[in-house]
Amino acid sequence: MSVEETIREKLTAAFAPSLLEVINESDKHRGHAGSPGTGESHFAVKIEAAAFAGTSRIARQRMVMAALEDELAGPVHALSIKADAPAHD
Repeated sequence: MSVEETIREKLTAAFAPSLLEVINESDKHRGHAGSPGTGESHFAVKIEAAAFAGTSRIARQRMVMAALEDELAGPVHALSIKADAPAHD
């Protein structure tokens, strides 16, 4: 399973998001210091989930990072996170 698929599965299991985008940005960082050249080291995540309601931006980011602890300790060098609760009309 690819790192991207693992990120998607873990975030889906942890938060049951109403919106989830996992974008592999590794190509933008090819050759940069810290980039292992695997093609799966830099990601951007956009997630919207009810679990984030009433939490601060920092708390939401920490929740996502906790769910991806193993990936952040290993193959993922950089992770951009945009986490929000669903907007209610």
